[in-house]
Formats: sequence, C-alpha cells, structure tokens
Amino acid sequence: MGRLTVEPAARADGRMGEFVEAFARRVEAMPPGQCPVGMVLGQLQASMVQTCGKCTPCAQGMPKIAALLRDVAEFRATKATVDAIRAKATLLRDTADCAVGWQAGQMVLAGLDAFTDEFASHVEAGECASGTRQTVPCVTQCPAHVNVPAYIALAEEGRTAEAVKMIRKDNPFPTACALVCEHPCEERCRRAMVDASLNIRGIKKYIVDTVAADTVETPQPLPATGKRVAVVGAGPSGLTCAYFLALMGHEVVVYEARKKLGGMMRYGIPAYRFPRERLDEDIRAILGAGSIEVKTECAVDAAEMAKLTGWYDAVYVAIGAQGGKTLALEGADAEGVMSAVDLLGMIGDGEHPDFTGKKVVVIGGGNVAMDCARTSVRLGAESVTVAYRRRLEDMTALPAEVESAIAEGVEMMCLQAPERIEVGADGQATALVCQPQRIGAVKRGRPAPVAADKPELRLEADIVLVAVGQAIESAPFEEYGMEADRTYFVADQYLRAMGQEGVFVGGDCQWGPKTVIMAIAAGKTAAANIDHELGFHHELDCGATVPPAHPNDRTAYGRVQVAERPACERKHDFEGVEVPMTDEEAAQECHRCLRCDVYGIGALTGRGLEAW
Repeated sequence: MGRLTVEPAARADGRMGEFVEAFARRVEAMPPGQCPVGMVLGQLQASMVQTCGKCTPCAQGMPKIAALLRDVAEFRATKATVDAIRAKATLLRDTADCAVGWQAGQMVLAGLDAFTDEFASHVEAGECASGTRQTVPCVTQCPAHVNVPAYIALAEEGRTAEAVKMIRKDNPFPTACALVCEHPCEERCRRAMVDASLNIRGIKKYIVDTVAADTVETPQPLPATGKRVAVVGAGPSGLTCAYFLALMGHEVVVYEARKKLGGMMRYGIPAYRFPRERLDEDIRAILGAGSIEVKTECAVDAAEMAKLTGWYDAVYVAIGAQGGKTLALEGADAEGVMSAVDLLGMIGDGEHPDFTGKKVVVIGGGNVAMDCARTSVRLGAESVTVAYRRRLEDMTALPAEVESAIAEGVEMMCLQAPERIEVGADGQATALVCQPQRIGAVKRGRPAPVAADKPELRLEADIVLVAVGQAIESAPFEEYGMEADRTYFVADQYLRAMGQEGVFVGGDCQWGPKTVIMAIAAGKTAAANIDHELGFHHELDCGATVPPAHPNDRTAYGRVQVAERPACERKHDFEGVEVPMTDEEAAQECHRCLRCDVYGIGALTGRGLEAW
C-alpha cells in the first residue's frame, strides 16, 4: 500500500464537531418571543447546508421554498405564497431520497400548521403577530416572572437579604423554589451559547442557605382597604395569593382542611428534598405580611362555600390536586396497595410507616414515583423497584431524581406495563405482574409502548405504591355551583370561576397537577386580579434595587452543580440531601450571568428588568 494523504475535506470534518456543538448550544438558547416565520426559515437553511444535492427535490426544492419563506418573513408575500410553500414542502417531504429532505419538508409543513396565525399576520397585516418580541429568557420562562438577573446580581455583591426581597417581589416562596423548583428559567439561558446554562436554582439555594427567608423583613403593607378576601387552600397558590393581597391592604382569612399549612409542598414532597423547617421559614415570612388569619382543619363544603361568598368581598379557591389516582387493576384493593399521595400525606403529618424487610414496587415514572421509591428506601424496605411501561429516557421525572434514586439502590424495571396484583389468601398483596412492552411509534411526543411477545414478569411485592397522577376533590364545590371540566374548575382568562360572582380559582385545581412555581404564579395572578376586581390597582415596593451590570465575562467555565450527600449516607435518613454551595462556587456561578436585561433585549425595548 502506498503512502496515503488526508484530504482537506477530511481534515475539516475533524474540526467540524466543535462548530456543530456551538450550533447546538445556540439552538438550545433559542430566545423566547422569536418570530416563528424566521425560525422556520432558519431551520430550512440549516437543512440546505446538510443536503448532498443529489436528488432534485432537495437541490431545487429547498432553495425555492427558502426564497418563498424569505418573502413571508420580509412581508412581501400573499396567501398564494403560503399555498406554494405548502405544496413544495409536501413534494419535498414525499419525494426526497433521504431523511435530510424528508425532515426539511416535514419541518416546514409542521411550522405552517403550528404557526398559522403568525404566517397570516405576515401576509395580511404586513407585520409579526401581536406580542412577538424577544424577551429576557430567564424572566419569561419563569411562570411567576421573577426578576432573575436582579437577584443574581445582588447575590454576587453579597447582598443576599436584598436578593430574598427581590425574589419575593414576585414569589413569596424563595426557599421552596430554591429546593424543589424544576427551574424552567434555565431552559433558554443565553449563557448556553458560551458554555452551559446558569445554575439559577443553585444560586437561589445559596441565597436562602446564607440568609433564612423568615429573617428577612417583608414589605410594610399598604393602608387597609376595608375589603375582606377568603382563600380556600393553604398550598403554594393559596398562600401566595394571601401574601400579596395582605400586602395590598386587604384582610385575608385562609381556610385549610389539613392540620398544617403548605399543601403538597408538605404533604407531597418528602422531607429529604424539602426539609419541613425550611418550608416553615417561607410560611412564617408569609404570615407576617399584613393581615392574614389562618383556620386549619377547616374543610370547606358546599354550605360553607355559600357562607364564604356572603361574608367576603372575594373568594379564591386553590385546593390543589391532593387526591391520588388509581389504576383499574385486578387486586388493586388488596392490603398493602396504596396511592403515592396517601403515603406522602402520612409522612407530611409525621407518620412514618415501617417498611423494614418489605419488598416495595412503585408504579409510575414521574417525580412522585421517584419520591415514593426514595422514601421507601428510607423507611427500611428490603428492596424497592419502579415498574414503568416506557423506557428510562421517557420518564417524566427529572433526570437528576432518577439518577439519585438509582444511586440509593432503587431498581428501574422499564418497559413493564402493570397487568394485575397477585393477592394471598389473607388479602395481602404478594406481587405485581407486568406485561413486558416493546417501544413503538412516537405519539404525542414520546415513543408509545406496545405489548411485546414475551412472558409476563412477576415482581414480588409486600407493598405496591401507585404513582400515576393526582386528582382534585371537586364535588363539594360543584354542588355549590362551580363549573368543572373533568374535575378541574373552569375559569376565564382572569381566573374568575365561570358563572360565580366574586369567586376565583387557580393552581392545580384549575389546570391539573403541575409544579410549585406554576401554582405560585397562579396565586400571584389571582391576587392582582382580585385587587382589580375590588376597585384597586396597588403597586408593591419590594425594598431592593437592581445593581448596575458589570461587563460580561464570556470566558467558558464549567457549570457549578449542587452536590448531594453520599448515597450510602443519605438513604438512611430524611435529612436534606443537597449540600450548600460555597461562597467561592456561588461567586463564580453568579459571575457567569450575562445580564441579558442590560446587554440584551431588556435594554433594547426599554422595558428591562422591571417590566414584569
């Protein structure tokens, strides 16, 4: 064999990886509010770079579609232009030789269907659809629109008490969100274009670990208005609403059916993830703001609801989704079978069942399933197995929760669909029998499992925990006259209960089980709308100012992660699993913030940080 040389193209391929990685990071940091027409055009242009140009549909079709899309993007198109785009994209999808052309055509067609109003606005009005504008990503992605760059800048300067105040401007649960928030604020962080998204939740945890929330004074309430509001439910949504209404000068009375406040934060999240004393820090601060009275162990039924609407100027119903869903399985009523909600609720009241020596099987693949599995380990179970009908990568639980559960000894049995529960002569569950699955076609964004031609799998079990969702107890309120759709309360865009004067609803009971921060956002919205309904438009001062921005440091750094105690240690107790960030780690992570409010779109629009 003679001497070989490396072709220039091959040398370029060797260097291409870093460019592709940078391009992927840019896609990851796609800003909220971008024009969808421009995005579809940009994706098609990327496909044009990938195509080999061998087949006519790609070689000729893609440039023609791109030219038409450019006409739409630049407001030069007519309806006939959009029709032509659809026709050519269909032809490209159906006749291209390879997946590059097929995907390009499919992507354009999907964009036409998903963004019909935006395309119509470009054609008919000659402008982008109303509301299309880039925004500060972390603020926009946070359901409560917390001023993220501001509290990070305060933390960087060591002003952690002011950082708590800044968070509480929009979210009175800084500690809760520091420990259990799913941090959607990080999803579009522009820092990803440099290295990786900012660890926003980690910085927030550093703040509340440095200064406890209940040691930071809340704003002075505004003058009393003479208005009275009832809040039914003392979870994150109800207490958030109560907090803001009290600061506005309204008198608030909170009705809670359970012994303690906190809702599913107390009765649905295990203490190892959210220590109860940390939850109480937030609650003490909330109850210290304005005139808030609390009535615990006070369930509201139809008759009581009728009284509340007569006694108060407004009522906010935020009862959450605290009922556990069940599966229609043979043996589901056996001894030892319980819902995840029941187990976590018992522990929330301080009752710890003894699972010593027992085999536990958990059905489900979400965060609640992981909570049950990790809780069972701490209750002394001999073995804990999660049975899930999809693949591990399809689990809706946060990847970090799945990894932590595995580290603590939980076994994941994926592609196993629960078939029935075996029951002994004494009525006690003895095993969960599953039908193995194989992965099939994608439906609603995830590959759907289908029954595999394999024998059933028997998982021995003394305890079967069903973690497949939550439900609300809407019957008493429906009896009163509130409208519900599949048990979730119906409300208008201002959270007013349909057909009920002065009654508002929000949170999990209105849109189904979501996240803590989404419930908080609903409470904040309800407070503002109730205040407006009562004839006011109060503005609150959080007591902190936004620091000036330092010049960006665009040097690539590694993202600082929040560490956990060793699995061999933490799995034996209910103490918090996460280790605080050090001052040094927090300083570096804060310094990575690019201050998009100043150097990005916030400054360009003139809205900046205080727009929310």
